Amino acid sequence: TVFNYSEYLDPDVIDQFTEETGIEIKYEEALTPEDMYTKYKAGAISYDLLCTADYMLARLIQEGEAQPIDISSFENRDNIGERYWEFSRAFDPENKYTVPHFWGTIGILYDTTKVHGEIDSWDVLFNGEYAGDIIMQNSIRDSFMITLKYLGYSLNTTDEAEIRKAYEAMKAQKPDVEAYLVDEARDEVVAGNAAMAVVYSGEAYLGHQYNENLRYTVPKEGSNVWIDSWMVTKNCKNVEAAQKFLDFLCREDIAQKNFEYIYYSTPNEAVIANLSDEERADESLVPNMDALSNCEVCVVTDEGTADLMNELWKELKAN
Repeated sequence: TVFNYSEYLDPDVIDQFTEETGIEIKYEEALTPEDMYTKYKAGAISYDLLCTADYMLARLIQEGEAQPIDISSFENRDNIGERYWEFSRAFDPENKYTVPHFWGTIGILYDTTKVHGEIDSWDVLFNGEYAGDIIMQNSIRDSFMITLKYLGYSLNTTDEAEIRKAYEAMKAQKPDVEAYLVDEARDEVVAGNAAMAVVYSGEAYLGHQYNENLRYTVPKEGSNVWIDSWMVTKNCKNVEAAQKFLDFLCREDIAQKNFEYIYYSTPNEAVIANLSDEERADESLVPNMDALSNCEVCVVTDEGTADLMNELWKELKAN
């Protein structure tokens, strides 16, 4: 039983795996890392494999919900570039429990016909210039990340005063926000219903395919380098089959198929080698490493910090 985000795996890949191996897959989906965590912990369904965000993986690993993966036995391990294993060490220090799936950045997708000049700062979300024309992420961690980086703090801060300052900035910003969305954020900018939206880099690439006036930027204050990865759960009933599926996903032709279905940045170097020069130059598709100097990987926060963010987020959405 595989647990993943919606539209985050080509359905044909599942069918092909079953055809090649005889192993059947039950597939479940969730919208956000928090939704996935809640459903997983409820225990109504026994999941064998799940794919989720870096900070949520760190939490699950700390809670003893993961079991080691014998990555050295994978035939296709070397297709995953070393830099992505390095990113993963922020939440999986020994590369013991996770296998990278997709990665990228969070930034601003904006319509060049609706803004004044190029955008390079989170400030445009907070200075009132585009009031009513802004879409924020409907995500606790992402929204706090944006605001903390805008204020010059680490996105992984546990300082209560800094977190409360971020909340105050978000509260002051709220009247200017048209909506808090997830997957629909890109579509609203594509349709011309908003001047800008906070999106994941892969969404920005697809947005530009629909509307050539759209641009994507990772603000100069820095952002989140996110990496979504696979984890084998502690209750996995067939570890051999689970690892076989993960190795299958690392295979060049399968990774290529997933990439062409989703168009998020892939950690599979064999796929990257097949991209055109134009595709490799697109920072929404292959983020420029030089532009990531102020970016951080999200790590799990302590329980007190998580509770504080949850409480403040509820207050923000309720008012």
